[in-house]
Amino acid sequence: MNQSQSISPFSSTFSPQIPELLIQLNCSIVITTYQAGKVITISPNPDKERLVTLPRTFEKPMGLAMSGDRLAVATKNELILLENNKDLAVHYPNKKNTYDSLYSPRVTYYTGNVDMHDIAFGKQGMLAVNTSFSCLCLVNGIHNFQPIWKPAYISDLASEDRCHLNGLVVENGEPKYVTALGTSNTPQGWRDSITNGGVLIDVLSNEFILKGLPMPHSPAMYNNSLYMLLSASGELIKVNTEDGNYETVRQMDGFCRGLAIHGDYAFIGMSKLRKNSSTFAKLPFADNADQCGIKIVHLPTGALTGEIMYQTSVDEIYEVAILPNTIRPNILNTINPIHKYSLAIPGKTFWANTNDPVFNK
Repeated sequence: MNQSQSISPFSSTFSPQIPELLIQLNCSIVITTYQAGKVITISPNPDKERLVTLPRTFEKPMGLAMSGDRLAVATKNELILLENNKDLAVHYPNKKNTYDSLYSPRVTYYTGNVDMHDIAFGKQGMLAVNTSFSCLCLVNGIHNFQPIWKPAYISDLASEDRCHLNGLVVENGEPKYVTALGTSNTPQGWRDSITNGGVLIDVLSNEFILKGLPMPHSPAMYNNSLYMLLSASGELIKVNTEDGNYETVRQMDGFCRGLAIHGDYAFIGMSKLRKNSSTFAKLPFADNADQCGIKIVHLPTGALTGEIMYQTSVDEIYEVAILPNTIRPNILNTINPIHKYSLAIPGKTFWANTNDPVFNK
């Protein structure tokens, strides 16, 4: 890893082949870091030698979901839907002819502080893992959330984070698999077996596929196979859902969370361990896990293709996603007033009042 950005906020070092790989895959990376309060896009510079990092502020962003031109972000109290418009991107007032996509806020659902983790677009609307209430829920704007499923071992709904439900796989618009860090039915009870009490559950049957897992996160389907991360052991695994076994695709020396798969490559988030944490001190890589970034693994071989490691600003990553057919993305949040001037109607777009001083910031 001999390339680097200048030492400034959100600076990173990266393997020299990564910009060219992203250009070959015709994609950009997007991550969430609730620790830094940012949604960050990472894209290749056309010279194939640099990466372009664009951080946007969101309040405690966690889960991300993609569906066509729609991007959803789960935040501390809201679920925000953004829509991509390439015409608005090209004419972005501050930097015209720079971006090939622009995700602008279109809908905000006020969920309340329910600690949403993974989210997905479903047949009925937005699906979300409601970690506080240990359930899957539908977010549709009628209520804060509508519970639709809970593990069989959870007796009732309560804002108690009983099992730390976190990961979600959706197939054909319906929930398929979930992960949790424990099977407790008491407030915060999952912490008693945090490093070896994790489970993978089939939502339809409400039965365990795997038990005794070291902090499972980020389940994802690819080529009809289920992959996920075991954060406490630093493993990317491939699960045989029929017989309840798994194989390790790649062993990593660190805490992994956040998985996106695109074009035979797995993009894996790596986080530093929290200092002074008695739980993290028990992990086998506790003395070595001092880097935060993204590792890229070639799935057919399990080989490490390259990595991006942050030097400043980012210590923990929750979600990793891929923006396909995108080389230079831009994302607007609801905090900066610029988003109010990006106007789209059927067949036409406008940038309103570009003489406003906000565009000079």
